[in-house]
Amino acid sequence: MPGNRLSHVAAVLLAASFAALPANAADQKYGPGVTEDEIKIGNIAPYSGPASAYGIIGRTAAAFFRKVNDEGGINGRKINFVSYDDAFSPPKAVEQARKLVESDEVLLIYQSVGTASNAAIQKFLNARKVPQLFVASNATRWGDPDHFPWTMGWQPNFQSEGRAYAKYILQNYPNAKLAMLWQNDDGGRDMVKGLRDGLGGKASMIVAESSFELSEPTIDAHIARLKNSGADIFVSWTTPKASAQAIRKLAELDWKPIVFLAGVSTSVASVLRPAGLENAKGIISNAYLKDPGDPAWSDDAAVRDWNAFMDKYLPDGDKADRVTVYGYAVAHTLLEILKRCGDDLTRENVMRQAANLKDLDVPMLLPGVKINTSAKDYFPVEQMQLIRFDGQRWQPFGELIDGEVGSVRTN
Repeated sequence: MPGNRLSHVAAVLLAASFAALPANAADQKYGPGVTEDEIKIGNIAPYSGPASAYGIIGRTAAAFFRKVNDEGGINGRKINFVSYDDAFSPPKAVEQARKLVESDEVLLIYQSVGTASNAAIQKFLNARKVPQLFVASNATRWGDPDHFPWTMGWQPNFQSEGRAYAKYILQNYPNAKLAMLWQNDDGGRDMVKGLRDGLGGKASMIVAESSFELSEPTIDAHIARLKNSGADIFVSWTTPKASAQAIRKLAELDWKPIVFLAGVSTSVASVLRPAGLENAKGIISNAYLKDPGDPAWSDDAAVRDWNAFMDKYLPDGDKADRVTVYGYAVAHTLLEILKRCGDDLTRENVMRQAANLKDLDVPMLLPGVKINTSAKDYFPVEQMQLIRFDGQRWQPFGELIDGEVGSVRTN
């Protein structure tokens, strides 16, 4: 029959076409943004606006992927890194996220910056099943796989940080009076909750607190009000610009409390130097990454590699800005995940690999800090160490502190 003959011819041609493909072609699975030669990754960062100091996160990622591409890419595929400015504005972040997903058709959104901006796009990305991977914010909400399985954080969360400070305060200053300044968003509220939970029955040590809006040009009035409380410990959970203002205002008012500073604002370049290094002396914060400026790491192989990366791919970057170290370490984590994906570069497999990391050691993490994830654990980095600024650099002290993630998963 002619029909049977045509079917036979079609089958032969189809078999021949498969035979002409590479041996592993049948195993290749590509999601949006992926071809045999390219992996398209999206990012949103504040290159302008009140938190523009965090724009270096996007610039560091772009530099890292240039390095990856120069070295042959990932399994032969080059990274096409598409990054847009949202000026730290949630409505703008929504606009940029839609553009990345619907127009650019990226495989995933990577390390987008800020608590409010990421909160604004979280439901959209999860509804579209687009990985919102390694959010550049310490808010606890990024570790909620039951409700947002496509969203994952990376660094220790704010509640864990607050609990770590509370533990230290109770051990060393049990009779102190605390005043705290916090940004009025999910991140700030996380920090407050962590501190209060950590203080437990002694939460009454907090005698004053003040929240501020990111749109406020200065936080000077808040600092003046908090000084009047008579507190001898000041806890500041603010972005870099406000942190520098707070440290400078403390000096102007000649208020000399023990200061705890949010880990996201420890940059010597964008916070402490503008505030005055002498004004910052004695401040306590936390770290989970190596400090390239610390002579203790001068012969460390990972630090040497980071210096070489900075010299070649981000030569105008400030090596005193610890945010570049953060961006470099997170990028290494994504690199490992994409390598593990092999030729199954679907959004589902990206999240599967991200949620199956066991004792992963990426460059620039402090010794003993490992990355672990599971289907129920979306907090990759869970340990930190307290640090104190000596007027020139941050000095670590004490032992590694476990983030006690299991106790802070409530959003």
